[in-house]
Amino acid sequence: MNSGADGEPRIADRFRGFLPVVVDVETAGFDAERDALLEVAAVIVRMDSEGRLYAGEPISAHVEPFAGANLEEKALAFNGIDPYNPLRGAVGEREALERLFQPIRQEIRNTGCKRAILVGHNAAFDLGFLHAAARRANIKRNPFHPFSTFDTVSLAGLAYGQTVLARAIAAAGIEWDSNEAHSAIYDTVKTAELFCRIVNAWDRRADPLPDQPAS
Repeated sequence: MNSGADGEPRIADRFRGFLPVVVDVETAGFDAERDALLEVAAVIVRMDSEGRLYAGEPISAHVEPFAGANLEEKALAFNGIDPYNPLRGAVGEREALERLFQPIRQEIRNTGCKRAILVGHNAAFDLGFLHAAARRANIKRNPFHPFSTFDTVSLAGLAYGQTVLARAIAAAGIEWDSNEAHSAIYDTVKTAELFCRIVNAWDRRADPLPDQPAS
């Protein structure tokens, strides 16, 4: 792994200049253009002096449905969210996203990365809702790559033979509370732990991958 001028490993060198940021959203359906974004959470992935990844503190917001948003009853029953409950402390999409984007932009500058790359479990879903909300809010400085992601479904399938988040978490030896699941914050924190564990295990492997058989 490449190191900075002080000899310490840099996260900017580990992922070709991309800063991994784990994101999870809770929504009122599956259509990013039509259905409401209700919760969003992010965890910035960081690197210690030994080159090991670890999860930063979660950043989150409850989100008000945008004007004209569709609210699917089945989706609300699944995630248990009452979009108009005043106790949620929900804010508009622009404020919610800027709450996430500002520290992510700062971390990009601090680490010498060029932009953020979304890490998620079924990452394309989260990225679609994130970008759709950013367009509606007219946010010009979206720090995330427009289409590239790291998907923990694929990574967990490779590492543990599991693709369901709860099963992958269990296979990785990480604590999981099913009563807390389907909260954006909880799922983001656990997905971040899973991502870090898989990458750290890969980086610690004792032996190189076997040579490919001659064709």
